[in-house]
Amino acid sequence: MVLRIRYLLEYAVFRTVVAVVHAMPMWAIDMGATVAAFGIHRLLPRRLTRYDVAAENIRRALGPEADVEQMIGRMWRHLFQTVGEVIHLRHRLSRNNFRSLIRFRNQQQAISALISNRPVILISGHLGNWELAVWIFGLFGFPMGVVARRLDNPFLDRFFLDFRCDTGHDLLDKNGASAEMIERLESNRHLAMLGDQDAGSHGLFVDFLGHPASTFKSIALLALRHQALICVGYAIRLDDEDGPERFEVGCEELIDTALIVDDPVRTVTQAYTSALERIVRRAPEQYFWLH
Repeated sequence: MVLRIRYLLEYAVFRTVVAVVHAMPMWAIDMGATVAAFGIHRLLPRRLTRYDVAAENIRRALGPEADVEQMIGRMWRHLFQTVGEVIHLRHRLSRNNFRSLIRFRNQQQAISALISNRPVILISGHLGNWELAVWIFGLFGFPMGVVARRLDNPFLDRFFLDFRCDTGHDLLDKNGASAEMIERLESNRHLAMLGDQDAGSHGLFVDFLGHPASTFKSIALLALRHQALICVGYAIRLDDEDGPERFEVGCEELIDTALIVDDPVRTVTQAYTSALERIVRRAPEQYFWLH
């Protein structure tokens, strides 16, 4: 009973924030993100914000000359902006107005894969607006089985389930979704997942941002077994000088697993990891350095 009350209170606070943010224009959300980022980065104790973890990751990946303070502050601002953008997505982005908000890169490459009568695994990382990176596919009629961990709070979990399913996607629980993933690939349907999580001591170590990183082998094994195409996708926020659009949504690399022969699991894993690295290096302030 106590836990249920706690979940209800968390959900009530969350929905209040959603209502307030939904009523705000994007310029106000950007300003609020700046203020919130300052509070998190400059005012809270660093042990609470995992500052040391982020700082070490940035130095290891970008070198000792990296401006750690600025990068972490911009990362927090990006994360708060992302929350505001996700809240607005369901009501502000449609097929009628997407051109004013989004520009595409390698669009034809991704579309050709999705209509090829072969399964596609869309891989992104904790960079840019990863919710938009998947959501946009459903908007244009390409539903995905989105592999993600369910939230502990059942009320919040239902909210995000409804959001992800709003454009036709199915949510597959990361814990125990193997059978559903295989069934989708066998019927030439598509999956979406994040590919930059730490796989621990049992993972396959490949190079990521200049260092060995433990990476799950399951993505490569699934793709190779079902001869799936892997589309490494992203949605990164653009600077004002880049043009009137707010986001670039693109396919960084399309990997045809049917063509890979030599050491296929390692080759596929390294290929999509290297593609994710290229995206991170283009917009490092939009990467979640707290992993």
